[in-house]
Amino acid sequence: MLNVINGMSARLFTSAAAAAFFCGVLPASAADPQLLNLVMPDAKVVAGVNVQQALGTPFGQYVLSLIAPQDKQLQSLATLTGLDPRTDVTELLVASTGAPAHAGVAFARGTFDPAKIVAAATLAGAVTETYGGLTILEPKPPAAGTAATATPLPAPGLVFFDSTLAVMGDLTNVKAAIDRRGAASVLPAALITQVNQWSLNEDAWVVDIAPLSSLTPPAGAPKLPGGAQATAIQSIQQAASGVKFGSTVVVTMQAQTDTAEDATALANLLQFVANLAQAQTNGNPADAALLKSLTVAAQGTTVNIGLSLPQAQIQQLVPPAGGTQSQRRPARKM
Repeated sequence: MLNVINGMSARLFTSAAAAAFFCGVLPASAADPQLLNLVMPDAKVVAGVNVQQALGTPFGQYVLSLIAPQDKQLQSLATLTGLDPRTDVTELLVASTGAPAHAGVAFARGTFDPAKIVAAATLAGAVTETYGGLTILEPKPPAAGTAATATPLPAPGLVFFDSTLAVMGDLTNVKAAIDRRGAASVLPAALITQVNQWSLNEDAWVVDIAPLSSLTPPAGAPKLPGGAQATAIQSIQQAASGVKFGSTVVVTMQAQTDTAEDATALANLLQFVANLAQAQTNGNPADAALLKSLTVAAQGTTVNIGLSLPQAQIQQLVPPAGGTQSQRRPARKM
């Protein structure tokens, strides 16, 4: 069941990684409408993290250490700028069209010294490009003869609109955000409603309004007869997820399906898999406690999923940074 839940939420938290990396303190209020105006009009995934709240709990700090971006170009650009998200950034919004996974943009409010940062980054090897009257920082191009990756990633860029607003992401989306300065983006009303709801109530949140039919069940998930997993996933038209940090970590997920019948079928499937997994925990107390706390309920075309666990126990279920579950606890069969 843990693998199934992880698989359903994997796509949702792709953008949350970028959020945690570039976020300092996100106020406990709905997302900044001015930042939403800069989001690409075809955005499908929007994410945010209340890092102030996360830094106030051991598990929140642990999560932030795990979800820093793995892309080497983004890491290089961040190093060159000398930015410290914990002190420089006060508010952030991350958005993506959903594919490719590395294409997206982060909008951060804070207190910046653009001239100093650009000078330091340039001295350290970054290159600059002028676009729309602004200076975009980009990583130093690979040295001649460097082996190219099989699937080249979009080139990243960082630009300061002024001393209070920075934008970072793939270069195409950064330039598009610059173009939108004088004309606010028009986002779907359904997306705005979801973003306001989840950002107001959760410490870490992701909203995905794209169908999840392309999401494949993860390796190790229990195999069910008749392709039930694929059918259940294909019925999900949009989803959202949120985490509330504290002495007890509370995770909330919501999936919107085509019909009430699909919602009931999905809820029944998840409950069946939970019961199956509970019988196969091999005595692991953390797994057993998590599965016991799980609630699944269908309401109309919506499936609501909730789970909670003391942070000390739920941390045992998460692998260390750069590691796997097997590095934290013995492998178990599912």
